[in-house]
Amino acid sequence: MIIYVDADACPVKAEILKVAERHGFEVTLVANSGLRPSRDPMVHNVIVSAGFDAADDWIAERAGEGDIVVTADVPLAARCVAAGALVTGPSGRLFDKSNIGMASAMRDLGAHLRETGESKGYNAAFTARDRSAFLETLDRLCRQAKR
Repeated sequence: MIIYVDADACPVKAEILKVAERHGFEVTLVANSGLRPSRDPMVHNVIVSAGFDAADDWIAERAGEGDIVVTADVPLAARCVAAGALVTGPSGRLFDKSNIGMASAMRDLGAHLRETGESKGYNAAFTARDRSAFLETLDRLCRQAKR
């Protein structure tokens, strides 16, 4: 059981490490640029090429049944859900078979509205409530993965 983290710009890396340690999960942080090294043998850093979606491809090729993926990237979430992984966003938003289709459609609609100038596309600021919701979701997914 591994927690894969789409680590570029992930605001909850410290929280992931705490929850993973409590549950005995390995963590693999995947990024296009440097990551702070960890002395914890359960934490692995993977630096991929700067190629488009290189980190996403690396995670999607490995994540599967019993693994957890943390990403805000909806296309990556869809690929991981299809592979049987448990997936959450950094704000605690759960992605699963029941909602990934709608999440993908909303992402595509938002991209279209930004392209046409109908929307500025600003994301809401990350809040303490988001961090709390994430911790609750990740803890629940860890318990679920252990079953």
